[in-house]
Amino acid sequence: MSQVEKRPVKITETILRDAHQSLIATRMTTEQMLPIVDKMDKIGYHAVECWGGATFDSCLRFLKEDPWERLRKLKDGFKNTKLQMLFRGQNILGYNHYPDDVVEYFVQKSIANGIDIIRIFDCLNDIRNLECAVKAAIKEKGHAQVALSYTLGDAYTLDYWMDIAKKIEDMGAHSICIKDMAGLLVPAKATELVQALKSATTLPIDLHTHYTSGVASMTYMKAVEAGCDIIDTAMSPLALGTSQPATEVMVEAFKGTPYDTGLDITALSEIAEHFTPIREEALKSGLLNPKVLGVNIKTLMYQVPGGMLSNLLSQLKEQGAEDKFQAVLEEVPRVRKDFGEPPLVTPSSQIVGTQAVFNVLMGERYKMVTNESKKLLRGEFGQTVKPMNPEVIKKCIGDAERITCRPADKLEPKLVQYEKEMAQWKEQDEDVLSYALFPQVAVDFFKYREAQKTKVDPTLAKDGSYPV
Repeated sequence: MSQVEKRPVKITETILRDAHQSLIATRMTTEQMLPIVDKMDKIGYHAVECWGGATFDSCLRFLKEDPWERLRKLKDGFKNTKLQMLFRGQNILGYNHYPDDVVEYFVQKSIANGIDIIRIFDCLNDIRNLECAVKAAIKEKGHAQVALSYTLGDAYTLDYWMDIAKKIEDMGAHSICIKDMAGLLVPAKATELVQALKSATTLPIDLHTHYTSGVASMTYMKAVEAGCDIIDTAMSPLALGTSQPATEVMVEAFKGTPYDTGLDITALSEIAEHFTPIREEALKSGLLNPKVLGVNIKTLMYQVPGGMLSNLLSQLKEQGAEDKFQAVLEEVPRVRKDFGEPPLVTPSSQIVGTQAVFNVLMGERYKMVTNESKKLLRGEFGQTVKPMNPEVIKKCIGDAERITCRPADKLEPKLVQYEKEMAQWKEQDEDVLSYALFPQVAVDFFKYREAQKTKVDPTLAKDGSYPV
């Protein structure tokens, strides 16, 4: 590229989804978001990621909010900016595979309520698990972005990534995202990967990473120079650590270069001011643990995403076995290899991590095997890139039949059944989807919503105020 050719990099802002999911357990409320939406809408972002991932579960379970209502309110405010969500392929926003009728209806309702871009990924990069959601997004006139779960290992060569990118383009997707959930992509490798993908496909390339290992900003710089079109960043109060590089920093870094974003730093700093008190409050309450803000080089050594590290630690704490943390970290890559070297992202990260904990605590590998591990070994989540260890398969599931087809082909349509089961609670079409994904949590929320109407609110104090 000649020095004079201008190629502004586009910015996807993550503060309303991944940033608070990564740092403060997805606890930002709609009320905290809405006052700043108007200013954010004037910035000129490529998109604002504001829904999907863990936000759906968190709204219902912890915040007692309707996630669909949040989406509609955000859509009302963002008149000029595309809204984006994260979608776990056939898992939707849950942890198991759902039948195609549920996936199709969820995509339809997401787009009808305000989503423009659906970022669809699969924890095994099994593209059969992406097809249904991609087709549904195209049918609903949405933008289908397919995310490659980035990871390291013998199988994950440049040829592998180029091959999968071609398949994604053939599937009809509109763009590709490199989803580096653990911060494993180092700058020089980013150059190679982006160039390889650019040679294999004409689709725009978006790079998403986390600051966990400390290299993310440099990785973005090299990726953009290599041809990356879009980068995901977070406003500075909830950036860095296990979140993304800071939006303002990246805007300044590219200023005056051929990749200048053209975004206004003064306007961005005003937006940062809105989120600063939210950060301070989270630090004070302990919701934001300063530990997640540092650089964790173990991420690069063990290929473990930041969220998974804290999850492993809390599992060991519960068992009074924190001294086994190092042993578990060393066991994770071994279990991963036995399980066919899957990328470590929800839900495969939880499956591999929990199994590693059991292997260490039991003093014998695979003496106790989780149901999720058995499902993975049976092929219920799809096909892994490398073959699984036959001895481990034998020990864990014996001669049980293994699935070789697309797992969802074995699932019967379920929407009609879900509609019947939750009919008494239904107030809007979307309620059936909340119930389909999280039955118990959704019913608890529906009961809460009912109580609110009759003003019998269990959380209200006698004088009608909310307890602090």
